[in-house]
Amino acid sequence: MPKAAKLKVQLSELTKVFRSHLEVELQDMQLAADQLPIDADTVPEDVISLRNGLHKLAGSAGTFGFTDLGLQARKLEQVAKNCISQNYLDPASRQRLVRGIHALPHWLFDIDDEQPSERIVSPLTEPLSRSKLIAILETDKMLLAATSQTLNSFGYQTQGFTTFKTLREALKQTLPDALVVAVGQKGIDRAGLDYLAGLQSQLESPLPLIVISEDDNFADQIQAVRAGAQGFFTRPVDLPALENRLEGCFNSLQNEPFRVLIVDDDLDLARRFEAVLSSAGMLAEVVIEPTQLLQQLAHFTPEVVLMDVNMPEYSGPELAQVIRLNDDWLRVPILYISAETDATRQMQALMKAGDDFITKPISDNALLTTVYSRAQRARRVSHALARDSLTGLLKHADIKEQVAIEMERAARMRRPASVAMIDIDHFKSVNDQHGHAVGDNVIRALANLLRQRLRKIDRLGRYGGEEFLAVLPDCDAADAKAILDEIRSAFHDLYFTGAAGSSFQCSFSAGISACNQQSAWQIVEPLEKADAHLYKAKKDGRNRVVA
Repeated sequence: MPKAAKLKVQLSELTKVFRSHLEVELQDMQLAADQLPIDADTVPEDVISLRNGLHKLAGSAGTFGFTDLGLQARKLEQVAKNCISQNYLDPASRQRLVRGIHALPHWLFDIDDEQPSERIVSPLTEPLSRSKLIAILETDKMLLAATSQTLNSFGYQTQGFTTFKTLREALKQTLPDALVVAVGQKGIDRAGLDYLAGLQSQLESPLPLIVISEDDNFADQIQAVRAGAQGFFTRPVDLPALENRLEGCFNSLQNEPFRVLIVDDDLDLARRFEAVLSSAGMLAEVVIEPTQLLQQLAHFTPEVVLMDVNMPEYSGPELAQVIRLNDDWLRVPILYISAETDATRQMQALMKAGDDFITKPISDNALLTTVYSRAQRARRVSHALARDSLTGLLKHADIKEQVAIEMERAARMRRPASVAMIDIDHFKSVNDQHGHAVGDNVIRALANLLRQRLRKIDRLGRYGGEEFLAVLPDCDAADAKAILDEIRSAFHDLYFTGAAGSSFQCSFSAGISACNQQSAWQIVEPLEKADAHLYKAKKDGRNRVVA
């Protein structure tokens, strides 16, 4: 069953459950309203309970599609709030509450046929396979072969085309994971870009598109953007730089699912939020009991907390302040969600550890957009703090920490593990001859190649300058050497564009240290041994791996 259809069925079932619960709650509210005294000098507790019930209903009813019911509940909530603020239940207010609450079931009509269902527009996409297919349109057969060879070295599959007609026919049969197309005299014309723009508009998730042009004039770039281009290169193309842009496109699509923790005492509403967020590819968990909040935080490690403001025993701002007592959760955004519309009260809640305020009722798309934007920003902040800005790999201190973690795990579980120190050969001469910008491209290319070829369980970081550090769990020295030799060979096959359009190649040397199932080591041992083996690789002539 398609995701959209599955979500529609799920939301329909949740709405039925909400409605059945609500019918019982409305009956209880009617009984409580009937028992209100005709005249009272002070406000009875029942009025406060009715206000709380009406407040909850005002927020949840509209979210489930019962918009008019929610509006009526909000009006009656205001009557109860006025009585509470005046500490007096006058006969007119009592009569209005009783009549209004008895009339609420009339607004609980069947919404299935009378209101169109909202189409959920997810900002997330399905994760792609590890080996991605890149369709390349290039009329120059030599350039096509060079582009294909470079992308194949990085672990992609490629399909080459020399005419737009053959590409268009292929697109009708099977869509690739990305497109690299040349425009102008050596590629497609503007009509071809218009065709690609039309194709992209029909897809739920547009394909990453890289455009190669003869020059960088503004008109061509605008046309490329309108076709959905995420990269624009002019000839001669620095192919590793083109791959780096592709890698960036895929990274934005393939990140781990965002994790959202929903804290709400309204189980029906929390389940609906969970269903909507999960349908968009996020991981969502619900906390109904606030006393379990800290344990859930530690277990689930959310990137966003969606927090109800008004709960029976604990308020949302109180729980948010508890979260902020722990420095580990300072970077996690807390989004308050409530039927509260008073701007002053909203600001007071935000001043107590919150980051944003979402007013109930909220549409499914608005919920998705708000949570997604906050989660994306939070992840980027965490990524920026822990990752090297040039390569996107772990920084020096973070990769050393990963080495310690993996070595400790290997010793505890009696499993093999390897540590590799990798250094680009003669890198200073690259900077001296071609400039630091070209040197940065070389560093990025090796980072992307390592990331593509190593496993997801491997840890990789930039140790400093042109030096990288990798830790490979469940991998002995022989296997680690075989893997790095393959990567070394692929890296040496790459051609980089240097000063004045010249091309050049680079190589790297690597040193590996490993422990087997019976031995254990301290963190200083694998790093020192890997560095010593790297030094030997350099001394023995470079462009080699020593284990």
